[in-house]
Amino acid sequence: MDISVWYHANAEMPPDAEGQIVASLRAAGLTLVETAEPKRGFGLMFFHAPTEAFQRTVREASRSARVLAIATGQRPISSRDKWAMVAAGASDVISCAASADDAARILARVERWHKVTSLLSCTRVRDVLIGDSRPWRQLLEQIVEVAAFTQIPALVTGESGTGKELIASLIHDLDPRPGKKNFVVVDCTTLTAELAGSEFFGHERGAFTGALNPRDGAFALADGGTLFLDEIGELGLPMQAQLLRVIQERKYKRIGSNLWQRTDFRLVSATNRDLEAEVAGGSFRADLYYRIAGCVCRTPSLQERREDILPLARHFLTQACDHEVTPEFDLAVQEYLLTRPYPGNVRDLRRTIFRLSHRHVGPGAITVGDVPVDERPRQCAVEQNWPDDDFTRAVRFAVNLGVGLKAIGQATAEAAIQAAIEQESGNLGRAARRLGVTDRALQLRRANQRSLPADIG
Repeated sequence: MDISVWYHANAEMPPDAEGQIVASLRAAGLTLVETAEPKRGFGLMFFHAPTEAFQRTVREASRSARVLAIATGQRPISSRDKWAMVAAGASDVISCAASADDAARILARVERWHKVTSLLSCTRVRDVLIGDSRPWRQLLEQIVEVAAFTQIPALVTGESGTGKELIASLIHDLDPRPGKKNFVVVDCTTLTAELAGSEFFGHERGAFTGALNPRDGAFALADGGTLFLDEIGELGLPMQAQLLRVIQERKYKRIGSNLWQRTDFRLVSATNRDLEAEVAGGSFRADLYYRIAGCVCRTPSLQERREDILPLARHFLTQACDHEVTPEFDLAVQEYLLTRPYPGNVRDLRRTIFRLSHRHVGPGAITVGDVPVDERPRQCAVEQNWPDDDFTRAVRFAVNLGVGLKAIGQATAEAAIQAAIEQESGNLGRAARRLGVTDRALQLRRANQRSLPADIG
């Protein structure tokens, strides 16, 4: 097993107990490296008590790593403290007494995370589903675990244009079933009451007027593969009842036939509706909802993942250039893209980038003149849109929690520095210029952040 894991030692943990855990994990094949500062990858963070300082350390570490928080004290950790650490970014929280079973629990989690991370970094994921924001990364982790390690039905929810069909296709692509067959799409918005039965069940020749030849429906075509029901909320109640029976019994009859046929498919559904509200209102069957929603995966709007806008824009620009040299966006265009509203979400961004590309001529960066007249901001978009509602809500939330002004300012500065460094691919000079400070000032701020007290237990 070639998995490297860093761990943060707990000063209050008995050395012999820590040694037993570390020795057991190393014997199982893990490469364990002790560190005083969180790193990327996978991390084990031992703690004695769930202090606020430890939660801050977890929050910082989880920005770049999957963290397992391991309680080593004698006092049981309360449910509230466990949820607080998960909210801070820990992937899981367990209590540990340095037994062989504890080492096995830790190892099982690390192995699963390693498999998920390997799939997330593979070409078939990274080249299709672009973005590294936290909401997007959390969704992809959920999708990979559902697709690669279960066969449960998945319901993909979210606004139009957020990539629900791409998510469904990825679930099918990552499904490890041997001999996996077709990915079959049924767009429920196009089905009429008269034709829905034939689309799903198929029909025999002469079953109705115009049925000149026998035809397979979606249940037959998806056998051994995946059936994707796009906008399932559009189905009427009679069709919902028929669909439920097929899902439960895994068999159906063609229209005009008395012969039962078996079908075995993975079910993925999608909707931009609130199906729970529709269940409460009586327009969607509760029993069908619980059958299709084995796992509910919500695609975030582009507003919720704004840090993915520029990576997505560059991806779409590469597509639009069609193997030509891909130009850059100048700073004013970047600001425009980051602050522009996207009512159509990622689909809207793609349309915008293709319009910019078609207007751009010659070598050099895409500039403000390439922005179509009907899409240009009336005033400076940055001045208009920042601070935006998301920023205000985050500050209000911190104030409601009792966080002081100094801590809010410090957290804001830390987030800004981290974002600038990530956007400039680790180049501190460019990050400093983006933030409007000198290289030296940025280095001092980072050094001060690292030197702040961080009681981890």
